[in-house]
Amino acid sequence: MKPVQVGLIGFGTVGSGVVRLLTEQRELLSQRLGSDLVLKKVADLDLDRPRPVTLEPERLTTRADDILGDPDIDIVVELMGGLDEARQVVLAAISRGKHVVTANKALLAHHGNELLAAAQEQGVEVAFEAAVCGGIPIILALRQGLAANRIQELFGILNGTANYILTQMSERNTTFAQALAEAQEAGYAEADPTLDVEGIDTAHKLAILMSLAYGARLDLDSIAVEGISRLDPLDLQFAREFGYSLKLLAITRDDGYRVEARVHPTLIPRDHMLANVTGAMNAVYLTGDAVGPILLYGQGAGMMPTASAVVSDILDLARNLSLGVKRRVPPLGCEAALNSTRLIKPLNDLVTNYYFRFAALDRPGVLSQVSGILGKNGISIAAVIQKGREVKGAVPIVMITHEAREADARQAMREIDELPVISPPTIFYRIEDPHLHAAQI
Repeated sequence: MKPVQVGLIGFGTVGSGVVRLLTEQRELLSQRLGSDLVLKKVADLDLDRPRPVTLEPERLTTRADDILGDPDIDIVVELMGGLDEARQVVLAAISRGKHVVTANKALLAHHGNELLAAAQEQGVEVAFEAAVCGGIPIILALRQGLAANRIQELFGILNGTANYILTQMSERNTTFAQALAEAQEAGYAEADPTLDVEGIDTAHKLAILMSLAYGARLDLDSIAVEGISRLDPLDLQFAREFGYSLKLLAITRDDGYRVEARVHPTLIPRDHMLANVTGAMNAVYLTGDAVGPILLYGQGAGMMPTASAVVSDILDLARNLSLGVKRRVPPLGCEAALNSTRLIKPLNDLVTNYYFRFAALDRPGVLSQVSGILGKNGISIAAVIQKGREVKGAVPIVMITHEAREADARQAMREIDELPVISPPTIFYRIEDPHLHAAQI
């Protein structure tokens, strides 16, 4: 069979891992493909910086056009990152009839509909296994392995930086600032960690997973996003006392009419499988109507795990090329996805359990005033902790509620914060606890 030739644009950390696999595992990959898989050219603006792998000078270039304009290159791998330039490169590759592999979740979340529509028109493919959860094959699972299922719900720990910080805060009782500094020193967090700690990176990934789960267009703007930068270690301590862990979760759930789309810190029972995902690891917990609950767990970032996912996409596309097959499985699982949408449930309509922490003056009757406002707004209390521990002159009152509507919870918080015995703002987190739901029933 004719060799399949690959061009790589972006020779950074992940790019170096891809080069390593394509060169060091060339014999194994060719054996699995049934023909040669050749890395013909690598482009990067800076070819002088140290890298863990080396290539012959004739295979290196500073010009992306040397790859895009090469008629012998079948597959273009985009690992340059960013949005605008990466979008132009991917569109150029598609317009020239080349298949594309990318690990760029932000690019897909913002411009995926445009790129996938262009690929559909040109009859080429865009593969993106590495865009979500690094080496965990969640894209493959949703596109093919779970194709017989309606995905009922999906919870994801999709950002290793945030999970590392929360693990440090929980296990060592450190502040957010201290945990972030440790994450940066360990290489888990960027100098500017905003995308990670404010939930934006997680939202990019959730947009992709929702599109695959529901066979619909990518819709980043519909996702409600909250980060972890304002977390207080006190709340992680109280969460433990109630039997919960706190995680930054991506959550989507299909009620048959509308779907939830949200990213925020969430309390989950400590016996939940996701509660034991610590450090910089990633995990996706999902439920299909036929298969039931499934957990996929592993390294969500790093040179070799992400490179492994990139090369799996290259190999999959190369198999199709070798067999003369195009678009055997559409990028979003079905061709109709780009013309389909799902109705998103507004966050105010969400019904779930809540954790509230109030800072109250140590006076008689405070608890009854607070519970009265909650009751007036249709919110019943499942558990309470009230201690004499001083927190800036106020006593913390912590409550777990039965299921309530988000709009009612927010209205109750506004009214409680107006009480002269309460020092605002009230702290609240959402809870995902099936045991609590069952107890209420």
